[in-house]
Amino acid sequence: MDVTPILESLNEAQRQAVTAPAEPLLVIAGAGSGKTRVLTHRAAWLIDVQGLAPESLLAVTFTNKAAAEMRGRIESLLGTPASHLWIGTFHGLAHRLLRRHWRETGLPQNFQIIDSDDQLRLIKRLMKGIGLDDSQWIPREVQYFINAQKDEGLRAKHLDDDGDNNRRQMITLYQSYQELCDRGGLVDFAELLLRAHELLRDNANILAHYQRRFQHLLVDEFQDTNAIQYAWLRLLAGTEGVPFVVGDDDQSIYRWRGARVEHIFQFQKDFPGTSVIKLEQNYRSTATILKAANALIENNSSRMGKNLWTDDEEGEPIRVYSAYNERDEADFIVGRLRDWSEQGNPRADAAVLYRSNAQSRVLEEALMNAGLPYRVYGGLRFFERAEVKDALAYLRLTSHRDDDSSFERVVNKPTRGIGARTLEIMRTHARANACSMWQAASAVINDGLSGRAATAVVAFMSLIERMTRETDGMELHDRVDHVVQLSGLIDHFRKEKGERGETRIENLEELVSAARGYARDPAEEMSELDAFLAHAALEAGEGQADAWEDCVQLMTMHSAKGLEYPLVFLSGLEDGLFPHQRSVADPHGLEEERRLCYVGITRAKRTLYITHAEQRRLHGMDSFAQPSRFLAEIPTELVEEVRPRVQVSRPVRPSSRSSRGSGSMSPAAEIGVRLGQRVRHGKFGDGVILNCEGQGAHARVEVNFETAGTKWLVLGYANLDLM
Repeated sequence: MDVTPILESLNEAQRQAVTAPAEPLLVIAGAGSGKTRVLTHRAAWLIDVQGLAPESLLAVTFTNKAAAEMRGRIESLLGTPASHLWIGTFHGLAHRLLRRHWRETGLPQNFQIIDSDDQLRLIKRLMKGIGLDDSQWIPREVQYFINAQKDEGLRAKHLDDDGDNNRRQMITLYQSYQELCDRGGLVDFAELLLRAHELLRDNANILAHYQRRFQHLLVDEFQDTNAIQYAWLRLLAGTEGVPFVVGDDDQSIYRWRGARVEHIFQFQKDFPGTSVIKLEQNYRSTATILKAANALIENNSSRMGKNLWTDDEEGEPIRVYSAYNERDEADFIVGRLRDWSEQGNPRADAAVLYRSNAQSRVLEEALMNAGLPYRVYGGLRFFERAEVKDALAYLRLTSHRDDDSSFERVVNKPTRGIGARTLEIMRTHARANACSMWQAASAVINDGLSGRAATAVVAFMSLIERMTRETDGMELHDRVDHVVQLSGLIDHFRKEKGERGETRIENLEELVSAARGYARDPAEEMSELDAFLAHAALEAGEGQADAWEDCVQLMTMHSAKGLEYPLVFLSGLEDGLFPHQRSVADPHGLEEERRLCYVGITRAKRTLYITHAEQRRLHGMDSFAQPSRFLAEIPTELVEEVRPRVQVSRPVRPSSRSSRGSGSMSPAAEIGVRLGQRVRHGKFGDGVILNCEGQGAHARVEVNFETAGTKWLVLGYANLDLM
């Protein structure tokens, strides 16, 4: 048989993997090393050369797009349709199993799958039905708890409350939610995997059937598997199956959603005799970029170890720009992007990556001012994000009570007991009397609403009045900050577990930064607040390019995984931002942040810029930061400094309403401390001052303590000993 079509395009390591004997195999595939090629050619080899029946092969990946691409490539290699192949995502294949064996799983034949939004609505309805206060028991937190248990393979009956009343309530809600789903024949995404695992685990005949059928199991992105996915694969493989898993421990960046890089090491224990093949030849990046990535990731201790290399050219040095502040950083990036475009390069070949979603605002503003079209990949532009629009709605109501859209958006956000029935009464009155919702609310408080509903509406209207009264005369950024705090949005999102809630809070804090940096056109005949609100509305409505347009790509580091661009900017490489502050003191978290940086670097094919700022206004606060420790881990011979690092003093942009001149003292000096000063606290021990804000009795300092981590303290009460 002529095997040339299958093997001719492969390098030596790829050939070894594709033609490996029928035994467990772990392929460590570095970034840009052709892992998809290996998976598809392995499938073709097994079917065309080894004579494996197509229906005896199971191939699992993480996205529908990747599954479709795999199927298409296999069909192209074989020259025939691959309709008998079981190729799909974990959830897709689990769904296929449940449809075939609905009786054994206790599901109705026509069971329905519910998405995340449907699941959340079901949880809210359940909680309302049993009279739980959703300001105390946050529905999203309940949802997170339920899904996290399912991802670990745990039912409510398996959980112990450990004497914790809150946990006991969560377990009860989990049980009640699952009973509600079972009665309605509803299956959420996490349930698909859990129930498919239980189907195989609890039905020996069914398990034996699929173990005989699927002699070979191909798994993509193995480093991203969670507990239930790995357990599912182990069951299917049994003792006779041949698992062929492809992954990269250096690109495991989803620990926060359950992925366990440890599975790469566990695999060799669970499948004795496993062979390991490393794909280290890279077909994407220049040698310089790969050397930088290798040097960085070598600082992680928990890894299999590999060294990416290429036959390609050495390439340009990595250019590092030390910006004065975040606006200087954005202007630099936009300048290089403009040069790139003017040289005839497609704008879509350039990507700007950042650690935090909130960083996109200043970049978006600079791109719009320069007339460069852009898209936020996999996300919304800053002023389009729901939490930002919530805060803007509160601000509009402090200035314009009759803004019905803003009224309806936040009248019950965070939840305050104003339900759909109450809103409909107000809408009916507003329509009948041709008045605003605010006026209708005032009218129906004493005539039309129940006592409880009336009390809730009065509380909301009193809150808006209080916001208006207390912010009168404040500077714009102080006004925005005060409204955001009083609204309860920060506390509301703080209760939302995981990365999502933290990102929402960061965006609300960044809105304060946007207000602080906003400069009103003197020709505008409106208040500063109204001008800022108009500015936000215009930015939300314009600027982002259409999907088909040639435009610069903006994205988080996490969103960039799997993508590649000739020109890449890694922005905001400062300690506390990247690596993120919450990961600095956690060895596992720090290693994951380093893997994330590795992913960012290896997105670049030809040209890589890394930028950091000496001063950054982010999340509503000014701070001085040290360049990221990751920068120091890149060999100096690979780096070209675009501008030597120069220390600058604050304030860089004094407030337009401030009475202090540009020669005034820094905020730190005004309150009698200095940034970088060592201090001692009676409870937290020794630390270093990183940041400060406020004046007088309200002055606060951010201190990084050696043992207690970073904390904000009010100077008047902290009793700090200055060292």
